[in-house]
Amino acid sequence: MSGAVDARSLAVVIFLAFVAVSLLLCGLAAADQDDPEHFYAGGGASLGPVGGGLAIAGDYVSAATLLSTTGSVALAGFDGVLFALATVASLVLVMRVLAERLRRKGVFTLGDFLADQLGDGSVRRALGVATLVVLAPLLLVQLTTAGHVMTAMFGLPEGALTGCTVASGALMVCYSAFGGMRGTGYIQILKVAVVLAAVTLLAGLVLARFGWSPFALFDAAQEGSKAGGAYARPGLQFGHGFAGSLDLIGFQFTLVLGAACMPHIMMRLHPLRDGWTARRAGVWAVAPVAVLCTGIVVVGLGASALLGRDALRAADPAGGTALLMVTGVLDPGASGPRDSPLFALVACAAFATTLAAVAGITLAAASTLARDFAAKGAQGAGKASGREIRRARLAVLAIGSLAVLLSAYTHDRNPQVLLSLSFAAAASILPPVLLYALFRPGFNARGVRWTVYGTLPLIIGLMVLSPAFSGTPIALFPEWNFHVFPLQTPGLVTIPTGFLLGLLGSRSRPDTPREGPRHRARWVPVEAGRDA
Repeated sequence: MSGAVDARSLAVVIFLAFVAVSLLLCGLAAADQDDPEHFYAGGGASLGPVGGGLAIAGDYVSAATLLSTTGSVALAGFDGVLFALATVASLVLVMRVLAERLRRKGVFTLGDFLADQLGDGSVRRALGVATLVVLAPLLLVQLTTAGHVMTAMFGLPEGALTGCTVASGALMVCYSAFGGMRGTGYIQILKVAVVLAAVTLLAGLVLARFGWSPFALFDAAQEGSKAGGAYARPGLQFGHGFAGSLDLIGFQFTLVLGAACMPHIMMRLHPLRDGWTARRAGVWAVAPVAVLCTGIVVVGLGASALLGRDALRAADPAGGTALLMVTGVLDPGASGPRDSPLFALVACAAFATTLAAVAGITLAAASTLARDFAAKGAQGAGKASGREIRRARLAVLAIGSLAVLLSAYTHDRNPQVLLSLSFAAAASILPPVLLYALFRPGFNARGVRWTVYGTLPLIIGLMVLSPAFSGTPIALFPEWNFHVFPLQTPGLVTIPTGFLLGLLGSRSRPDTPREGPRHRARWVPVEAGRDA
């Protein structure tokens, strides 16, 4: 009993310490937040390449990365390892292809960037719609996860879940509304330190159990999975049939492209000062995420080896509790997972992950509401005023309140369908418009609108008709059964559709050119300039 009290006391101390330090950092960042440049873009510009890169890494690591990927490694073996590799590959893609090209002074949202790049402010609303569709499901999942983790961390009954979710939402609103981009950047850096320490410690304890031999660990994990040789081959997550192979390929593409173009990640790239800062920030962003994903793979294998498939699935069919459950086995002095100080440390790290993630997502969604849907949003960064900042803070409050209300309905549902919707929308809409705008001459606002408004209904329709929505035990509505689309992830269909619609839309009838970066002298080839 004393061990349980000590563990829960430690959980309270760590939790209060994290909240106190993070609120202090937000208070320090809030001194000049009435300036739109600081509120929207105070992250990468003021944190430098090291701080900016760590803030990007913090925004990139979500509850799905920490909890869902650990569960996938534990239950699906090689598939889970592929998901971890795709996570790192996605961030490499962001920093190598997009980081230098997306940095631009006075640009705060994707709507700002596309309006400036194409010289047409009419794209703002379409990008605003796409941004909210991408971020809203992700915010619900993160907020619900924060409530669950807080409940487990303090050993509270299930009836306290709503209160914990409300408390998480209140902290989220404080971080986003008062800290702005710089304050949430500080919290992301703190989160990276806490999560890296916890996962590295856990991975070290797992390896020590197996004589520091990765091969012995994998053999034990394969035995614990009861999947035999299938554990070491792709296909265990979605099945080894033709539809399963297509699902795995589509999920990998969706994960790489969707994570690479998340709007709250893009917001960190716009303020980077120059190419050198962007390249240095890329190193400091990718390295922690690579180390973290390596630790996640080790912990996932340890969960399968030490707990076994049946125990993991009994707690959560998707394996989302594997990271927390393995702590009880690694602490021999604990009578159960919640009685372990190690559990308290890891639970606090998971809570820090979800809380920092919801703060960044909320700020990105509120910025979109304040700028891309406002009548004066198209005037440019320099025209923004204190009234716009007040509007953004009110948007944070509105989004936070709505997210808390909706999470009360979705907290007992499988979050995978919401994550699939978010990533499918991000992967199918944002890469086409960004890549075409950056690299394809002649791409215009009509192409943006065709991509957004043509692809979104297809994504939603296929998700509703998929096994992720109904007809399976882990579906969003398992009591219903009307799925006719065989794939759980629609990315294999919707990603090519997004690129095709962008191409056809920009060719159908060119919009009237307006003044923008593409029409300025710096975009004109040297030979054309001389001829002129």
